[in-house]
Amino acid sequence: MNIYVYSDESGVFDKNHNDFFVFGGLIILGKNNKEKWSRMYSNVENTLRNSKGVSKKYELKAAQIKNKEKGSLFRSLNNCYKFGVVINQKRVLDRIFMSKKDKQRYLDYTYKIAVKRAFEQLISDNVIRPDDVERIYFYVDEHTTATNGLYELKEALEQEFKWGTYNKEYSIFYSPIFSNMNDVQLMYCNSASTLLIRAADIVANRIYFLATHQDKFQLLNSSNLHVTFLP
Repeated sequence: MNIYVYSDESGVFDKNHNDFFVFGGLIILGKNNKEKWSRMYSNVENTLRNSKGVSKKYELKAAQIKNKEKGSLFRSLNNCYKFGVVINQKRVLDRIFMSKKDKQRYLDYTYKIAVKRAFEQLISDNVIRPDDVERIYFYVDEHTTATNGLYELKEALEQEFKWGTYNKEYSIFYSPIFSNMNDVQLMYCNSASTLLIRAADIVANRIYFLATHQDKFQLLNSSNLHVTFLP
């Protein structure tokens, strides 16, 4: 079985002006499910475009539509496995923000941990059998990242899930959860041309909204949505 992970971000990683930063997205198990969710989400998008009277080229991203429309798109994903991470920037060390490279390394770390925690939950719930996983495909909304940044994230994900990681400070080895899989594939995608990246954008936006509204914070972890909180 192959696993397909689609993700996007919401917020700005800048602790001087923002309290939270979020990654969010979808975890889809197997090619058939990927095709099923693509068809379903496409149908919901087309219905919404028709009701708005806009062309098929109109990109239905969270920043361009109303809250009611975002809610409709999010509810269409109710039975799809979703994940996210909420970074409380007030608790992130100031030195992390001092260089672009340190910021990217921290974001890569939080991303892989969020996905790992969601995988662990799905394994615990007997949704995923680790030995059945052949390959994981990560689709990430493209942003200004150097080629070496793409390589470093791919390497970090493969290390985490296939080979395991070693903490030098505490001399602890963390075993991989998919040691028999072939490899990890990572692609940066344009949301305008990648349907399920737009779906991931809606998920990330929903998590960000709940994180920034204290009265709704308790709704973050619900059925088929696993959210990790860092640091």
